[in-house]
Amino acid sequence: MNGKVCTADEAVRHIDDGLTIACGGFVGAGHPESLTTALEKRFLSEQHPRDLTLVYAAGQGDGKQRGLNHLAHTGLLKRVIGGHWGLCPQLGQMALEGEIEAYNLPQGVICQLYRDIAAKRPGCLTHVGLGTFIDPENSGGKLNSRTTEPLVERIKLHGKTWLLYHTFPIHVGLIRATAADPQGNLVMDEESMIGDVLPIAQAAHNHGGIVIAQVKRLLDAPAPPHEVKVPGRLVQHIVVADEIDHWQTFGELFEPAFCQADVEGRAKQLNSIESKSLDARRIIALRACDELQPGAIANLGIGLPEGIAPAAEQRGILKDVTLTVESGPIGGIPAGGLNFGASRYPQAIIDQPAQFDFYDGGGLDYAALGAAQVDQYGNVNVSQFGTRFAGVGGFVNISQNARRLVFCGTLTTGGLDVEYANGQLKIVKEGLIAKFVKQVQQVSFSGANARALNHEVLFVTERAVFRLQSAGVELIEVAAGIDVQRDILDQMEFAPIIQSVSEMNISVR
Repeated sequence: MNGKVCTADEAVRHIDDGLTIACGGFVGAGHPESLTTALEKRFLSEQHPRDLTLVYAAGQGDGKQRGLNHLAHTGLLKRVIGGHWGLCPQLGQMALEGEIEAYNLPQGVICQLYRDIAAKRPGCLTHVGLGTFIDPENSGGKLNSRTTEPLVERIKLHGKTWLLYHTFPIHVGLIRATAADPQGNLVMDEESMIGDVLPIAQAAHNHGGIVIAQVKRLLDAPAPPHEVKVPGRLVQHIVVADEIDHWQTFGELFEPAFCQADVEGRAKQLNSIESKSLDARRIIALRACDELQPGAIANLGIGLPEGIAPAAEQRGILKDVTLTVESGPIGGIPAGGLNFGASRYPQAIIDQPAQFDFYDGGGLDYAALGAAQVDQYGNVNVSQFGTRFAGVGGFVNISQNARRLVFCGTLTTGGLDVEYANGQLKIVKEGLIAKFVKQVQQVSFSGANARALNHEVLFVTERAVFRLQSAGVELIEVAAGIDVQRDILDQMEFAPIIQSVSEMNISVR
C-alpha cells in the first residue's frame, strides 16, 4: 500500500483551499460518507479548506444531513456544479440565496464530462440540454445572478446545433468502493452501482490531483484483474470506513439482492403500491403501464413512475421488459426512496457514463418520468418551483431521447383527494395548485424539440390523458365520472386541443 491507508481526518488534510473536488455517488449508493463527514468536521474546526468548487453528477443525500449536505457551509464552498440538488436542501438554499456560484447541468453530461476532463478534451459535445434552461440561449444552467462564467456554449457542426460543455481541471476525487487489495486496486462487488469512480479518478490523476477512496475492508490477496474498477496507481489515500458510514445505500446497510444475480428465481416486486382502493397514484401507474410494451428497454423515474413496475408485474409483462436505472443497473427491479439507484437482482451493472451513452443514443424504448408543471407548449418543469430548487438529474438525458415518453403526474396538487368506485372516478377534494399552466417556471423538457424530432409524448394524470401534438397539447382521454369542463378545463391555465376524446382505461389487468 506504500502508506496509502490512513484515517478520513488525515486524508482530508490534503485538500487545500480553492481546489475543485469531484464526488461520486447516487443518492446514498456509492457516496463516500466518511470522507464528506471528515471534510465538514475539519472546516467547522479550522475554517479550512475554503472556497472549494464541488462537482457531482447524481444527487447525493437523504434530504436532511447525510451526503453532500455535509458540505453546505458558507465559506467552505465557492462554486457548485451539480446534476440534482433536491436531496441536498441546504446546498439548494445557498444557491437560491446567492451564497455560492451555482450551476445545474444534466447528470449524464457531468459524468461523461469527467471522461473528457481525464482525456483533456475541450468539452463534452452533445445535443442534451438543447431548448431547456441549460441551453445558453436561456440561462446556460446558471442558477443565480452571482454565477456569471459560461460553462455551456452553442456550436454548429455538420449543419446541426450542439452544446459544448466546457471542461476544467479536477484536483481531488472522492470515491467509494467495497475493498482495496494490497496494491490499492479497488473492487466494488458489494456496491449496488459502479457509478463514475473511474473517470473521476482518471480526471484527478491527469491534472496532478489526488484520489481519496473510502472502502469497507482491505483484502489480503490481489484482486482478479477483471474485477478491478479503479487501478491502485490512481489512488493516493485509502480510508477504511466504519460500518455506519458505509451503508450500501442510505436505505439499506446491506441488501444482497442489490449486487447479486437472481440464480434461484427469487426476484419479486418489493415496492408494490397495491391498495384496496385505486388512489390517484395507482390510477396513473396503471394507465402509464398501458404504454409499456413487451420487449421494451425502459427507465422508470423516481416517485409516481415507480408504481408502473408492480402494475406490469400484476399484468404479467414485467418478465418481458428490461428495466434500467441511470446509475448503471440493467434488468431486475429498480428500488425506490433512499434505495433509488439500486435494483434488486439486476442482470448487469455497468458504469454510469456508459448507461447515459446508451440513453443519449436513443436506446430507451420507453421512459416514464414525473412532471411538476406542464404548459401549453408541452414544456415540462421538474427542476424549480417557487423558492424550492430540485434540479434535473438524469431527467434531461432521458426525456430528450426516449422513443416513447410518458409524463406522470396529477392534474392538480395541494390537497387533492380522489375516489374510484363502480367504474367511476370522483374528485372528492380538488387540489389547490394547478399543474397544467400557461408557462412553466423553468423548461426542463422542451416540447418544441420533441415535436421537431417526432417523439411520442403522453401526459398521464389521474383523470385524463393528453398527447403532445404539433399544434400543442391535446386532450385524448377522460376517466368515466369526470366532467370535462368542471374537473379538467376549469383546473387548467390553458385550453387544450380537443378533437376526439375516448374513455380513459383504468384496468388492473
